[in-house]
Amino acid sequence: MIKTRLVLFLPIVFLVLLTEYGTLGYAQPQQIPLSNFKVAFIGDQGLGPNSVSVLQLIKDEGADMVLHQGDFDYTDNPDAWDQQINDILGSGFPYFASIGNHDVVALDGYQQKLNERLTKITGANCSGDLGVKSSCTYQGLFFILSGAGTMGSGHDTFIKDQLLQDNSIWRICSWHKNMNAMQVGEKPDETGWEVYEECRKGGAIIATGHEHSYVRTKTLTSIENQIVDPDFSDPNNLRVSKGSTFVFVSALGGQSIRNQDRCLPTTFPYGCNNEWASIYTSDQGAKYGALFCTFNVDAQPNKANCYFKDISGNVPDQFSITVESCLPPSSGDWIITSSCTLNSSTTAPANVIVQNNSVLTIPAGLTFDIDFVNFNLTVKSGSGVLIKAGGTIT
Repeated sequence: MIKTRLVLFLPIVFLVLLTEYGTLGYAQPQQIPLSNFKVAFIGDQGLGPNSVSVLQLIKDEGADMVLHQGDFDYTDNPDAWDQQINDILGSGFPYFASIGNHDVVALDGYQQKLNERLTKITGANCSGDLGVKSSCTYQGLFFILSGAGTMGSGHDTFIKDQLLQDNSIWRICSWHKNMNAMQVGEKPDETGWEVYEECRKGGAIIATGHEHSYVRTKTLTSIENQIVDPDFSDPNNLRVSKGSTFVFVSALGGQSIRNQDRCLPTTFPYGCNNEWASIYTSDQGAKYGALFCTFNVDAQPNKANCYFKDISGNVPDQFSITVESCLPPSSGDWIITSSCTLNSSTTAPANVIVQNNSVLTIPAGLTFDIDFVNFNLTVKSGSGVLIKAGGTIT
């Protein structure tokens, strides 16, 4: 006997099918990082012992990749910069970078070095003007390397288009410069708010440098107005979704360390709009270091754990990130408690329960498979499943 296929709790539940099913088209699988994939974020590096110590820290922490937010060596010397990295991490280590204002003069040389490295990184793909207006995928991460505020134009449109075309769980916008309100030093408005807001709308983390310190916001629903997400106000538990994200400056790569001029006091909770979760400048005794984020933590594709660590072993900031992604667990029942839309064709591992006034949407061209012989789809009162024309549930 076939078990119940669909359990409805009336009267408010709805299961909606819009017009007739179309032909199921090919759906690109959703990109998921390798389990426990660790990325180091740095900026404003320079040449010398402090920079070497940060690179050694990155190696010692077991990072799988570096994402560098601009300002490489401050001497227009691509050979020396590349060699410094090679000496510690190796010539084939996955190292990606966005252009900084101190890199413009020797841009061709830096791009040559980055392209040479790219050819050695198995599975890495980048398109566009590398480090200026480019996007990359590597091990399930999607990241945009932008020269916003430094070089080129139309960065907001480029970011919007790239994010619309991507279906990765984890997406990152990387550039060098800031808006004044998105750092705590004296840097002026240099990028415009449009690039920040397009990344927020597209559900991407925003990584920057330029102001030589480490700072991180809480989850924001408006970056231009520094509005903290009322549903995720915890400074150490962040949400990334299409409409909410966070911003950080990780610019203690080795060049210098600056003080806190804005959003005083120097201790938590800080001033301004209560948007800051962590501030680490010379006023807090900062030392050089890097932000480390581990994605797909313990086989949870939409989870990441992050910490900033300096070369003396101090850890002034630790936090977790949850991506609101419509992705079932690897095993067990999938309990859906907030509305979501499938990004790719999906197979449920066990029972599916839609509750808490949530709606599961299956878009055109995608299929949602459930083993109805052994499991149920349960839709509780106030919740629903919306199957759009061309979508399929089997």
